[in-house]
Amino acid sequence: MFITGLPAMMTAMNFILVKEERMGDAPDLSWQGLVGMCRDKGLLAKELYVVFTRPTGGPEAIFENLEEHLAFQGELEAKGIMFGAGPFPNDAGDEWGGEGMVIIRADSLEEATKIADSDPMHASGARDYTIRPWLLNEGRVMVDLTYSSGRYKMD
Repeated sequence: MFITGLPAMMTAMNFILVKEERMGDAPDLSWQGLVGMCRDKGLLAKELYVVFTRPTGGPEAIFENLEEHLAFQGELEAKGIMFGAGPFPNDAGDEWGGEGMVIIRADSLEEATKIADSDPMHASGARDYTIRPWLLNEGRVMVDLTYSSGRYKMD
């Protein structure tokens, strides 16, 4: 049985913290302390930055900047800066109000902020954003590639 998603991450982190406490060492809960602890435990500990982007007004400004935004995203992807991106629906899951998320590779929060500021959606004021460091510890990418047909499937 595999436990996946946020509950699994919380279970793994709770296990690590409880084990540290039992061993008599108080865990270092600073960000870099957590990164180091995750690396020490053999987790991936890949530091990334998540940009949560949201509209500042109606959809008109978003659609006015959409082509430039998509070209910018394509450049980030081609350069290997973008880890992933996409829109969020509303809480009911039935409409899109202009929100999205971009996960970027950067060496610092300052560098990630410069990248986010360069997005035409943000530069034009059509959207604003918040940005947070994120530590990728667990997960799996599955690719099914058939050589003879050149077909592939990602799950």
